[in-house]
Amino acid sequence: MIHARRIGVTAVAVLVALAGSPGLAQAEQPHEVGLLSARDQTPLPPGWRIDGEAGARELVWRAPKSVPMGDARVEFRAGGRLLGVPKPGKDRRTFRLDLGETRPKQLTGLQVTAAGRRLDAVADETHESGSRGVRVPAQAPANGVDPGETGSYSTVTGEYDLAPVRLPGFDTPVEMTAEVVAPKGATGSRPLALFLHGRHYPCYKPGSENDVTADWPCADGYKPIPSHKGYLRDQQLLASQGYVTVSISANGINAQDQEAEDAGAQARSSLVRQHLARWADWTAHRSSAPAVVREAAKADLSQVLLVGHSRGGEGVNRAAMDSLYAPPAAEDGYRGPVRWKVRGTVLIGPTAYGRNPVADVPSVTLLPGCDGDVSDLQGEDFVDGTRGISRGTALHSAVYMVGANHNYFNSEWTPGEAVAPAQDDFRTDPEEGPDPVCAPGAATRLTAAQQHKAGATYIAAAARLFVAGDDRVRPLLDGSGKRAPSADPARVLTHAVGGRRSGGFLPDGGAKVTGAQLCSAIDPDPAVACLDPETLGSSPHFAEWETQQETGHSAVDLKWSAPGTAARIIPAKRLSLRDSQKLALRVFVPPNTTGTKLDVAVTDSSDRRVTLGSVQVDGLPGSANTASYWAQELRVPLSAASRAGLDLQHVKSLELTPRSQSGRAWLMDAWGWAPGTPAVEAAALPRVDVGRTIVKEGDSGTRTYRIPVETSGHGSGQVRVYVIDPNSGRAEDRLVTVRPGSDAIDVPVEVKGDTVYGDDAEHDIAVKTVRGAVVGKHRGGLTVQNDDPEPVVTLSPVADRVTEGETLTWRLSLDAPTTVDLYEPVRVLPVTEGAELSTKDVDAQWLQESSGDVPDPERPLSDAHLWVWVNIPPGSTSVDFVVPTVRDQVAEPSESMRLALTDRNAVPLPDRPVLTGTVLDTP
Repeated sequence: MIHARRIGVTAVAVLVALAGSPGLAQAEQPHEVGLLSARDQTPLPPGWRIDGEAGARELVWRAPKSVPMGDARVEFRAGGRLLGVPKPGKDRRTFRLDLGETRPKQLTGLQVTAAGRRLDAVADETHESGSRGVRVPAQAPANGVDPGETGSYSTVTGEYDLAPVRLPGFDTPVEMTAEVVAPKGATGSRPLALFLHGRHYPCYKPGSENDVTADWPCADGYKPIPSHKGYLRDQQLLASQGYVTVSISANGINAQDQEAEDAGAQARSSLVRQHLARWADWTAHRSSAPAVVREAAKADLSQVLLVGHSRGGEGVNRAAMDSLYAPPAAEDGYRGPVRWKVRGTVLIGPTAYGRNPVADVPSVTLLPGCDGDVSDLQGEDFVDGTRGISRGTALHSAVYMVGANHNYFNSEWTPGEAVAPAQDDFRTDPEEGPDPVCAPGAATRLTAAQQHKAGATYIAAAARLFVAGDDRVRPLLDGSGKRAPSADPARVLTHAVGGRRSGGFLPDGGAKVTGAQLCSAIDPDPAVACLDPETLGSSPHFAEWETQQETGHSAVDLKWSAPGTAARIIPAKRLSLRDSQKLALRVFVPPNTTGTKLDVAVTDSSDRRVTLGSVQVDGLPGSANTASYWAQELRVPLSAASRAGLDLQHVKSLELTPRSQSGRAWLMDAWGWAPGTPAVEAAALPRVDVGRTIVKEGDSGTRTYRIPVETSGHGSGQVRVYVIDPNSGRAEDRLVTVRPGSDAIDVPVEVKGDTVYGDDAEHDIAVKTVRGAVVGKHRGGLTVQNDDPEPVVTLSPVADRVTEGETLTWRLSLDAPTTVDLYEPVRVLPVTEGAELSTKDVDAQWLQESSGDVPDPERPLSDAHLWVWVNIPPGSTSVDFVVPTVRDQVAEPSESMRLALTDRNAVPLPDRPVLTGTVLDTP
């Protein structure tokens, strides 16, 4: 670890141990860095520094080892708030984020996260007690129908490769390549299932162990990684059952989506719809189709299932949305007619950056219990986020697969099966020891073959329910607690919302709670947060989003040290359970706990109370590295209420009474449940998309701009708008009713012109639907660009000839003040003639704090590799850089050191002088 200290009175020093080469030509420094502010004395953690080209300020983090390209975004956070998404270097170890108006004093509690997983810290191994007693969940009874069984059709396989397409915001065209597997000899038109893979490296070097790149197109000697061929077994299963399947390649998007504000969701939707449009053309004109399409059964575009993995999951969700509610033309890469109907989606370990599920398209979301990439299982929002949005008839199922990782659903991401380098995404630091749940060989961990087979089974279940309309497979998906033997030995748990559920005890929307706490899903205050930030492990229901705090996202938190105290949930209005057979509750308890028992009772508007029955639940297998605080569906019959004459049409409260000696449980919601899968018809809803406007600040005056927001579609709905402060990152929110063409989301931004150099500023908003609306591009804003030249920095001597024991001093000066902190690097260079100051000629504490070095063994000062980033605060025009020397009793000649301004690679600037300081022996 290299520590930094204040240099002079007002300096912020960033010090790097140089590698010893004179030039350090590499763009990314291979050493840890620290920072200390003279004003607040707050060091940055090891591995962090503030850097920048020509004074521009970037927060830089260097990982101890390469961070593989994946679907989860790498994010910088400070004190729990999102600072931004940094850009990775080619080494995949160095990540840079433009600081904008963020000041150094705001950089406290720095963290690097990806889907809630810390990348800059080893997990706390005090989780032993939380992992004690990990056990494999009991096997559920078999369902009457198993969708994982191979069908009767033989199959045909082939590929098509069309001309690439251009997508808005991407410089390089994106390939139109796909793998087709279809039934052979099937009569009539057959449903179409389209697969979209997630974010993975686009290119690899054949014969290498780990030579992969994020380039596109691939450089000479490299080949595209065929991620789209990783679902062949899933395609073959579906094709044997009568489905035409196509898996499309998206390497061109993966290589370019780092700059996309929505992480490439709109681009992936555009690519999906480009392929669907081709299939619509080929259905009408078979002779124009590629050979494999002509050989396959004819596709029925009125029966489409979209399957997406990781960012591909969010991409197909957006494609389903865009097929119902047209996106802004300027943002869209497909502008033709919609000649298909999406009947359902399957989302495998999906990202959910936009938190914008499509409420009126049925979905199944696979949540891998050992996901090491999208490890917070944020895809749960594709279920939770649909509640109360639209008609509620579309079934949205979450399928929690114990022991599955992120990558092994794709054979081209699986070691031993992939043609390119691949790895298990669930990785733990060797210092941690094996994870009790997810380490290979653990009783709860699936092998690659077991996982892929289970995944294929549940994809087929979704196809059979949503497309074929076979309600017999619904118990595999809707929380009924049945299993598909084809997925054995995987332990799979499910819950759902929508379908034939009614009523709805929702903690959100004005519900009152007694005997328990109405907690906030996302809140920095541990007193109100549903899970304390220090909790080992996490909950998919409470995955972080764009803001530190989210309004209207709640649960009921029950804690008890003795049985018998009821928690009562009173909704804002009476609920009807008249047409229901059972009450279905979604409840979770801490991982690895057993035997939590709750009595369930309801009361009607006449204060008649009936105990419906009891439920018991065990925690999922979990560790500090898993998102195992996940709700299981528990059902109690309503027959007791009917026998007692309870008015089920006017139910006013729900009670949960613990019968265990002590414990904790969280209620996500409760619904009246009945069997069956209703027909789904999408409602006509308004759609909201947030744009971005870029303006120059100007030299004078004040101008008012408005953040661009487009509302299209039909009808009216409500969304919540979060206005994010560009300085603090905190957000204020308001509920807004939106209608097509309206300017209800009106966020003015005042821009004051000046002639002083400063940073660009981003004034952003984030939008989330509340009811009766959909949100496409959820985040955007106004970017105000600095248009003033950076001041010229000079280095000049103040005291460059001193007697030992005195202080050498140089001054960094600006020709004009700025409104922001500037960071200018200086480096100590070897002398070119005469004796050089040694490590024993300067203050030992200064040397230690400046370079992490010690005086012994004595050596030239330039060998201590001093490279110092000096801060010139806003409004200042100069700062001094000082080197305290020491007086000794040794007679010696005059000694010197050389100092130069450098670029950010520690190379001296060619147009600036190298200055010399001389220390004279004491007379």
